[in-house]
Amino acid sequence: MSPSVLHRVVASALRRILYLWVRSETINPGAGTSLDRSRAVIYVLESPAATDLAVVDHECRRLGLPRPVRPVAVGPVLEPRAHFYLTPAADWLGRRDKRGAPPALQRLVEACTQHPGEDALIVPVSVFWGLSPDSESSPWKLLFADSWAVTGRLRRLITVLILGRKTRVQFAPALSLRELVDAGKGPERTVRMAQRLLRVHFRQQKAAVIGPDISHRRHLVKGLIHAAPVRQAIADEAARENISLERAESQALRYGNEIASDYTYTAIRFLEVVLSWFWNKIYDGIKVSQIEQVQALAPGHEVIYVPCHRSHIDYLLLSYLLFRHGLTPPHIAAGINLNMPVIGSLLRRGGAFFMRRTFKGNPLYAAVFNEYLHTLFTKGFPVEYFVEGGRSRTGRMLRPKPGMLAITVRSYLRSSRTPIVFVPVYIGYERVLEGRTYLGELRGAAKKKESVLDIFKVIGALKQRFGQVSVNFGRPVRLTEFLDAQQPGWRAEPPAEDFKPAWLNRVTHQLGEQVACHINEAAAINPANLVALALLSTTRQALDESALARVLDLFLGLVREVPYSPYTTLPEGDGLALIAHVKGMGLVAEQSDALGRILYLNEQNAVLMTYYRNNVLHVFALPALLASLFQSSARINREQVLRFTRALYPYLRAELFIRWSGEELDGVMDQWLAAFVSHGLLRQEGENYLRPAPSSRQFVLLTLLARGITQTLQRFYMAIALLLNHGQYGLTAEALEDLATVMAQRLSILHGLNAPEFFDKTLFRHFIQALVDTGVVHRNEEGKLGYQSGLGELAEGAAKRVLSAEVRLSIRQVTLHRNEDLAVRETGAAPEALLADVPGEASVQEGDRKGADVVE
Repeated sequence: MSPSVLHRVVASALRRILYLWVRSETINPGAGTSLDRSRAVIYVLESPAATDLAVVDHECRRLGLPRPVRPVAVGPVLEPRAHFYLTPAADWLGRRDKRGAPPALQRLVEACTQHPGEDALIVPVSVFWGLSPDSESSPWKLLFADSWAVTGRLRRLITVLILGRKTRVQFAPALSLRELVDAGKGPERTVRMAQRLLRVHFRQQKAAVIGPDISHRRHLVKGLIHAAPVRQAIADEAARENISLERAESQALRYGNEIASDYTYTAIRFLEVVLSWFWNKIYDGIKVSQIEQVQALAPGHEVIYVPCHRSHIDYLLLSYLLFRHGLTPPHIAAGINLNMPVIGSLLRRGGAFFMRRTFKGNPLYAAVFNEYLHTLFTKGFPVEYFVEGGRSRTGRMLRPKPGMLAITVRSYLRSSRTPIVFVPVYIGYERVLEGRTYLGELRGAAKKKESVLDIFKVIGALKQRFGQVSVNFGRPVRLTEFLDAQQPGWRAEPPAEDFKPAWLNRVTHQLGEQVACHINEAAAINPANLVALALLSTTRQALDESALARVLDLFLGLVREVPYSPYTTLPEGDGLALIAHVKGMGLVAEQSDALGRILYLNEQNAVLMTYYRNNVLHVFALPALLASLFQSSARINREQVLRFTRALYPYLRAELFIRWSGEELDGVMDQWLAAFVSHGLLRQEGENYLRPAPSSRQFVLLTLLARGITQTLQRFYMAIALLLNHGQYGLTAEALEDLATVMAQRLSILHGLNAPEFFDKTLFRHFIQALVDTGVVHRNEEGKLGYQSGLGELAEGAAKRVLSAEVRLSIRQVTLHRNEDLAVRETGAAPEALLADVPGEASVQEGDRKGADVVE
């Protein structure tokens, strides 16, 4: 029996014995099944291990791939086995000599060199023991899972016995020897080049799956205070506080220990066991979309995950899913308020590093924190932080805070060896765990401080149904490409002091806006979102079941015809199926009579459902705006639609982080016009679009769609009405913000608006800033606001199109009463004299003709 035949017999026997116990799976079977079978396929493993080879052979048999234990021919050269090892075997003490080249690789390169028509595909394969999340495990078994430690034969045997049922195989894209040989470097250099490529691949692959090789936390923290920026900060602290350098250094060390995570693989795998139980207990399922692009990006990139922040469990959920899909759980920026007894220690071991809410007045802390993040970035650790800063209590995407983004950009300017890529993540809940807490805060209760006791409240909520949760990975933002677009020539600029160039604030703001838009691009639209959007658009938050089903079918039909983005996902089923799902979760109530069922929102759920509506309001903003234009006008031509849309869109986009740029707007609106026509919501006659008869079902559907954006447009009109009635340079931005908030609270009482975010002060702040950014409003030296002369005509012209006469009149009356009080107190003027200042319907008609000129 020849040695090659004997080897195959032994390998086959080992595989059969091994798989009496071992269970394995392939993470990415597509990489292997797409191989070109017309060329020789040779597998390469990082180091010799008979068990690894047996697992690879088993997976190749299962997937129908060429087997690594069989001979393979490259021209006249016959290799007895279709595999080789990149490094030689370790001795019994785990020591490994990495010098020299694998003989099989040398022979293959020589064969391809001597026979130009031949090629061989080298396929790197990695086997990970103890990383399969599909079966239960006990925490003590996690001690033997794969890590960066060099393992000997004894530990390998124990690993197979303990973790053999938790094994994963990952095939990498093939490396063509022909391409390397054709580079003309000669056989020796080609072999070294192939070795180098394979070493880099295995290092990056291992880092992507189990994380970068990390030093002990104590050494990492001590290393921070030896960095030049921190040494300078220590010297400045000593001089400023009149203390010794040793004392300032000790303070820096305390800051480092307060900040740094204590990332351990054992804790990560322990959390995986615990969280597997938690997710299965809480949710009906977790849907994951577009994670394949992250798996492709992770090797060779510094990945920064930037999810939306809806719940405290966001970071646990994301880390859990990344681990389950063969990616390293990231180091996570967490507020210092979460550094609680027991919980804080566990989070720290799971990768959380803690940061104070503000660095103001503490430059030493800022220097240590910046250096810690720079260390994570340069060592290749994946990092996660929330650009919103805190959890969204209203369900909207909050305006990004620039702090962490600025630190990231500065770190990249300081050392840009590893390309940074931001991966937006949208996390959509059908029911959020903190719903009751948010309900109280939406009604005006103060934000509660986190407590260890909160975990028992979560356990008490397990009796509720929470439905499904969706995690969608959005379109990545590559930092290098972003800087090239926003600041051409940034590479050629000399380094600025502290790596803070003059353009940093502007570019960081733009980066935050783009990240927020990309998060919203990946929206996961679920049944709770759509039912909330439909019922909250009715006067009494109630609809007949069949009517509600028609509305939901319309919403689904529209977003399927005009998809928001390739990353957005939709629920399965029709309107009736969505209703049944939401009813089962207890989010809507029903009342039956002889004519059928009426579905409605009680007072508590009516407020809570605004949260779920706001999750996807950006998706429906443009169709809702289009529908609003036809509430007061029976016929509008295309040019008018585009003109008023262009005028209002910058403010909608600024508030809701809608994905389309101003240049794309006209094309998108043409798509929506076509969709409205195909669904019977509009009728086209040449360049004109006509609405349905007011008594028709289609007009009712058009009206319900329009109401989704009505409150946003009302806030816009309120702020502008207050600004106009106080005259040029009559208010600061802060005063206008306060007045608008009070006015919104008053209107919500007068009109019964059960939506507390209607008078959210931050929304007015962002609208005022958007007015400044677009140049419609400007500040004088005293900080007071001036505006273009045509703003009144613009406001009235647009408001006439999108708001009812009743709402416009109510807003003008509240504004008028406010000004009457001011005038009587300050000038003694008669209230009637102020009526001339209120724009009437005549000025509205003039606004139709001239208003949009202000923006254009």
